[in-house]
Amino acid sequence: MATALENALSIPCPDPTAEERARDEHQARGQKLARLEDWDVLIREIADADAARTKTPGGMPIAELLAYGARGDVVGAAEHALVSGHPDKGAPLLAGIEALEQVLAEHPENPMLAAIVAMAHIDIGWAWRGTGWDIEVPPRNREAFAAHFDRAADILSEHSDATEHSPLLAAAVCALSAGRGGPVRQIVRNFEAWIELDPRNARAYRTFGAQMLPRWHGDYDRLELEARRAAGRTHDVWGSGAYAWVMFDAISSDPVACARLDLDFFLDGLSDILRNAQDQHTVNMVAAYCANTMGATQTGDDETDYIRAQIADAAAWVVREHLTELHPMLWAHAARGFDNALRIRCPDRFAASGYADALRYLADLFRRELAAGKRVVFTENGAETFVA
Repeated sequence: MATALENALSIPCPDPTAEERARDEHQARGQKLARLEDWDVLIREIADADAARTKTPGGMPIAELLAYGARGDVVGAAEHALVSGHPDKGAPLLAGIEALEQVLAEHPENPMLAAIVAMAHIDIGWAWRGTGWDIEVPPRNREAFAAHFDRAADILSEHSDATEHSPLLAAAVCALSAGRGGPVRQIVRNFEAWIELDPRNARAYRTFGAQMLPRWHGDYDRLELEARRAAGRTHDVWGSGAYAWVMFDAISSDPVACARLDLDFFLDGLSDILRNAQDQHTVNMVAAYCANTMGATQTGDDETDYIRAQIADAAAWVVREHLTELHPMLWAHAARGFDNALRIRCPDRFAASGYADALRYLADLFRRELAAGKRVVFTENGAETFVA
């Protein structure tokens, strides 16, 4: 059955995609230079990418990928030791971060290195805490979380001047405030500074919106206000797109936020996003978000489910007007709400689930054409139909 469908519905499915390949290359580069302890070269490459705001085809800042790769071994070892939430006695939890701290001590004036070490502390802090509600976190884990975040704060405070010009440092400050909390006005200012420095970075808006939910540091009125303000400040970059980016993750995880959404503004924002970012990574992400994240789950609340259904319907025009190739990993992540804490044990199986989800959606979308015996072929110009 699947083979017959695949013969009738043909769409390129690159493995890896251009975005996946670019991300892997830059992360591997950062990891390699850190392992070689070639810190001068690593710091220079991160600084150059940060200053130039260079990005992957899908819009991910290369400076963030290099920095992530540089701390990857240290954070990965800590996450492995903490996978059960209770590390074994003698687990080398501090060895890696202490080695990074030693490198920082040798280069105390370098803001790029400070960002690497601060973000390593933040990542390890989250590994201790997890993403559950605060009341669910054991006291020992909460204390370790606080200690790592306090150290990150100390590191970043030494480079406040550089933060005014560096998106990487601004992102680290926002990650710090997301974990530590504080006055909501200060958290908002931190995100505004990050967005102003790098307005084409979609992750800044998405993280901002999630942090404005009541579960973290905001409330529903504040979420709506900041989404509208972001759209106003970045209209020359995204049109109405910033409103949609800020709401993107917030409404998928919070039914009340979804029910309160300005639906027309959001849909206009999705259209503007795809007008201003035409890469297939973004197209697949928006299509999968509409179809899989918002379209696959009913909450039982009429207002929320109406909004979700309208967003799910938008997947049709996204696919018909913009899709030229399929990125299964994005469809798989969309089915799980783009959960950053998700642990993928078998990438091939995970991608296969995304491919199956996408193929089912496309078959339903083009059911009339397929039922009439036509073939649907995705080309560089989009979906085209042919008589079989």
